[in-house]
Amino acid sequence: MTQDNFEQTERNYGYGASGEVSTIKEEKTSLKGLLRYKFDNSINKGQGAFIAWLTIFGLIFSFFISIVRALLESSEKTFQAAFFEIMWGTSNSVLFDGKIPTGTFVNKAIAILIWIASVTIAAFIIAFVTSKLRDRVENLRRGKTPIIETGHTLILGWSKRAIPVIQQICVANENKRNSVIAIFASVSRSEIEDQINTNVSNLGKTKVIIRNGDPTNPQDLIRTNIKKASSIIILDEDTKGDSAIVSTVLSIKSVDPESTTPVIAEMDNSTHADALNEATNGRVLAIQSNEIISRVTAQASRQPGLASVVLDLLDFEGDEIYFQEIGDLTGVSYQKAVTQFESASIIGVRTQDGQTIINPPSTRLFAKGEQIIAIASDDDQIRYSGSTSNSYSLLPRKSLKASASKKAESLLIIGWSHMGNSVLKELIPFLPKGSTIHIVADPSYFDKNTLPKPLLSGVRIKFSAHSGDIETLATAAKGKKLNEVIILAYRSNISIEDADTQTMLTMLLINKLFKEDGNGVSPTRLVAEIRDSRKSELARVAAVDDLVVSDNLSALMMAQLSQNPELAPVFEELFDVDGSSINVRNITDYVDAKSKIRFGDLVAAAAFRGESAIGFYQAANLDKKSSASVILNPKKETLIDAAQSDGLIVIGPLI
Repeated sequence: MTQDNFEQTERNYGYGASGEVSTIKEEKTSLKGLLRYKFDNSINKGQGAFIAWLTIFGLIFSFFISIVRALLESSEKTFQAAFFEIMWGTSNSVLFDGKIPTGTFVNKAIAILIWIASVTIAAFIIAFVTSKLRDRVENLRRGKTPIIETGHTLILGWSKRAIPVIQQICVANENKRNSVIAIFASVSRSEIEDQINTNVSNLGKTKVIIRNGDPTNPQDLIRTNIKKASSIIILDEDTKGDSAIVSTVLSIKSVDPESTTPVIAEMDNSTHADALNEATNGRVLAIQSNEIISRVTAQASRQPGLASVVLDLLDFEGDEIYFQEIGDLTGVSYQKAVTQFESASIIGVRTQDGQTIINPPSTRLFAKGEQIIAIASDDDQIRYSGSTSNSYSLLPRKSLKASASKKAESLLIIGWSHMGNSVLKELIPFLPKGSTIHIVADPSYFDKNTLPKPLLSGVRIKFSAHSGDIETLATAAKGKKLNEVIILAYRSNISIEDADTQTMLTMLLINKLFKEDGNGVSPTRLVAEIRDSRKSELARVAAVDDLVVSDNLSALMMAQLSQNPELAPVFEELFDVDGSSINVRNITDYVDAKSKIRFGDLVAAAAFRGESAIGFYQAANLDKKSSASVILNPKKETLIDAAQSDGLIVIGPLI
């Protein structure tokens, strides 16, 4: 490279001969460039500006053409009169495709120019409209358009739990007109549509609207018309946890700070839930699904049929929970009142100041203005008879007593997750001291730091690793007289689908061990947890005594609260360790066995023990692994076979 070339290279990079940075001269913008810049900016303002420019172009073109024509045709008229007449006709031809001049060569040439101009403008208009329509269709396809609805149920976020939530809301809206579910999530619209079409067989009268965006971004959230939603459900998008829930709530508060619309959110951490509830003045109803799932799993292992009972109570198919004031109940005791509703099951009372009392003392008298809390098929079925002619207190009744001390038990838990300790917390109070819990799990699917201490409240905890093969399971169970087997779903380093597949495989292996002779494993009660509700029917084939569907529990509760936020304190007490919980007891714990017993007799017997009876199950059907065995809120005159294996469903204290 020559010196000249080198210097030229330096200058090209902005350096002078001395090595100093040279000053770059600012080029002046030409009039043409300025006009083009202004034109482009105006076009970007939208379709109105574009149409305006086309009109201006057409008028300018018409102006010059009209001058030429007026000069040629103004012999009989003044130039001014001819110009305005010709200008009108020409503009009409260019802009609106009116008549075009004919006759002389010049007129024909002008006609051709007018035709070219009109065709050009028409082409621009067609192209513009086509582009706008294409953009509109694309925005619709991508879910970028706003939601213009009122009274809609707004779901923010998307997860596997969304499907049962949508299913239940559709059932709840069967008798409603113009019901709408609006979904707003970062997941693509097409993916959500595919999942709904695949898994929701009937939307009924409910319209589902899907839009794409970030629920944690207030600017995106504005498109959901959040101020006019009837309720808001926030779903954890499977991996983001409580932080995403909190961000979404803050985004809602930013968009609509004064709203009283109830917000239902699923959260893992109780501390986070309490803090969020306080920060929003009780606007957020936080569902701590982990605790609910743990409690149901633990109690289902001790009480046959409990998992089915809970699911039946929470879904919208059949009976639901209502609040209703009954004036005639003033001064009537709770024990008497529960037997005087033929088609409703009374479970509690709501005082005038809004306090909810589930399963109050049997001697408590109803005060004026108080509401009963009842399970019924519809609110018009909650009718107080006010009659004592039909007495349900004639049979021998038994007092509520704690179960006698039992022998130490041996339990096998297969699988582990961070929820395992919550299950143990609920389970251990049921176990006599000296009992042993054997935990076998694959270490690759959980954090070893979550394993419990070797001794908890007098119960020994033993752990052994296994990789899911039948030999390892046989070794873990061999020689142990197991009282029950609990299979917990994995939740770390594994997808929901794979976790459920692992659970079902384990069910099959355990049942194989039960059937084989000589391995020292005797058949016993088997309870399993699966996460995806879509796998529940497949799981029941594996001969499980009770199946806890994790997603269904939280989804059903969120759906219930979205339709009736007043149920929050009811569920809080029902699923609180220290509250009046749902229990399944032997009928013979209440009355002496008879061939036929009216349900009203059992209601009276339960009230005598300080419990509220809400239904029963028949063990013959339960053995078939069918949730149809659970019968909630039967009529008081319903006759029941009081076989020893039949169970009464009550709300009362744990014993």
